[in-house]
Amino acid sequence: MKKEDFETMLDLVCDKLTGEAKQKKFQTSAQFEHRVREVIQETVRRFDPTAVIDLTPHPQAFPDIGVGRFGVEVKFTLNDTWRSVANSVLETNRIESVKWIYLIFGKMGGAPEVRWADYEGSVIHVRTSHVPRFEVELFASRSLFELMGVTYDEFRHLPMVEKMRHIRDYARSRLKKGERLWWLEDTPGTDHALPIQARLYTSLSNDEKTRLRAEAALLCPSIVKSSRSKNKYDDVVLYLLTYHGVICHQARDLFSAGSVANPNNDDEGGIYIERALKLVEREMKKAALEMDDALFIEYWGESVPPNDRIRQWLEKADAIAVDWKPSASLFLS
Repeated sequence: MKKEDFETMLDLVCDKLTGEAKQKKFQTSAQFEHRVREVIQETVRRFDPTAVIDLTPHPQAFPDIGVGRFGVEVKFTLNDTWRSVANSVLETNRIESVKWIYLIFGKMGGAPEVRWADYEGSVIHVRTSHVPRFEVELFASRSLFELMGVTYDEFRHLPMVEKMRHIRDYARSRLKKGERLWWLEDTPGTDHALPIQARLYTSLSNDEKTRLRAEAALLCPSIVKSSRSKNKYDDVVLYLLTYHGVICHQARDLFSAGSVANPNNDDEGGIYIERALKLVEREMKKAALEMDDALFIEYWGESVPPNDRIRQWLEKADAIAVDWKPSASLFLS
């Protein structure tokens, strides 16, 4: 079957499904996908009498429907939109015989309608959960693959490490002020999986609190700013949330609270942030040697050799601290 014939068939399938939806809306994605499969099976035989559609495919197969070299991914919404989260970028269960993929989208909100579009041109974004997933929108002005400078067919054949490099560059280009990526893997084996359950900082063990304070302090030298500075703890809180799944309601719990900076309650005064950092120097040195370089690229904007990280942290901290000089009192030994 030629592409032109298959696309003509898609026109007929969508016209029939739109008519059915106007008579009675489809209620679920499973119901809609099954009906799409049935109508394609009925219609494709006008163009290829030998074509057979699998009515009971693998539930995670991609695309949903295979017709020889052609495939159809089915999307459905009860809302009045042509936009939807789609398949994983991994495409683990891809039907390898499929060369060209199309979308059939059932929109039940507003005026019910079913339409089709080219799959590659409809992928507009990547959403990240435990697995990055494409987001599609029919009739988009520009596809994600155009923005990444790679074709879909080139992209899908890349190893996952290379795919993530493209996606990470694209995602960074869309970050707004104060936003951070939570998925930073650069090489195989540097897994970053958030815990399924969110955790409260106050519920962590003292050892874990200390370790996370050290990591956050190292990545975010802005914590040495004046106590009157707004947002000085934003990056710290975002790091704990987006990289460790830890929620910290009170940023002062991390460095400025008396229980952190003055655990012995000795009333000797001083600058609390300075005292808090002195107490985690050993852990910060350990973090500097062990943390992924991708984190420093993300938070510092540059790759830094592990042995140079403390020195560079001090330079950054000295440049922004007020009324004290971090390098004069920290990491002296």
